[in-house]
Amino acid sequence: MDHLEKIPTTDPTAAERKQDHIQLAFQSQVETAFLDKRFSYEPILSAHPAASLASFDFLGKQIQTPIWVSSMTGGTEKAYQINANLARACKTFGMGMGLGSCRALLESDERLPDFDFRKIIGDELPFYANIGIAQLETLLKDNEAYKIDQLVDKLQADGIIIHVNPLQEWLQPEGDKITEAPIKTIQQFLEKTKQKVIVKEVGQGFGKESLRALVQLPIEAIEFAAHGGTNFSKLELLRGDNEKLEIYKSIAQIGHSAEEMVFFVNELKQELGNQFLCRQFIISGGIKNFLDGHYLMEKLQAPSVYGQASALLQYAEKSYEELEQFLHFQIEGLKLSKAFFKVR
Repeated sequence: MDHLEKIPTTDPTAAERKQDHIQLAFQSQVETAFLDKRFSYEPILSAHPAASLASFDFLGKQIQTPIWVSSMTGGTEKAYQINANLARACKTFGMGMGLGSCRALLESDERLPDFDFRKIIGDELPFYANIGIAQLETLLKDNEAYKIDQLVDKLQADGIIIHVNPLQEWLQPEGDKITEAPIKTIQQFLEKTKQKVIVKEVGQGFGKESLRALVQLPIEAIEFAAHGGTNFSKLELLRGDNEKLEIYKSIAQIGHSAEEMVFFVNELKQELGNQFLCRQFIISGGIKNFLDGHYLMEKLQAPSVYGQASALLQYAEKSYEELEQFLHFQIEGLKLSKAFFKVR
């Protein structure tokens, strides 16, 4: 009998595991051309991470996980279950959430249940309502900015997200005309409100000069909504006729990636000094996984979380259990990244 067969083992899975290793060895080879060169792998400097991430302050509240549920959908029958699943996940994992456009609630409470999720997410986590820049412009012109206060109050939200979407409105068949530069509308609103304000784009990001104007305003945060994720200009073109899509499709290819916007913000912090007022950021747009989130949060020289929309939507549409499992794996991956992957 071979000597090795006499060696006792306390691991009943050892033989099966070793057989798996033999069978999968050739499939497990990785080409060096595909190495992710954003990171250095440092395997001896940390133990396996703790069971949970350390909580931290963001938007004035303590969150456990640096993932933001980016604004998606509302005002339809299907939206209720999607948003309910997302709010429940926020409660489970200690995340913040931004609602989709709450325009429908400005005049009627008929669709209120599709947005009314404070009771699910709880009081301890950030939860923000959302309105478009065109609607805000109209409210200000009609001296109805108080309706934003009413909206925030009825949702028990922490503040309001203003989504800036001039290209989407222009391309949308039912789109609204924007007659003022959005920065002027935002400035006017800030002069009239005590609400906490987040400003976001809708899938093409902000150029450096737009960011320069925004970071000098006393807003709570900027969400990138960068090029690379769901692009609402392209979405509106797909809703229209084929001729219009062919003529304007190149517009959807213009914008700024999340990585480029991180670079812009870091430059502006150096250039503006004390004039740089916005201290918190939601990095979103093309964030596919925890590695993207980890890399960009480490690169950005400001407090941040990373936001996801479509990546969460595909699971939230199916069931809460699938959404929960997806987020569990993302968070475990983020913990490992923080322990072993140093950003270059």
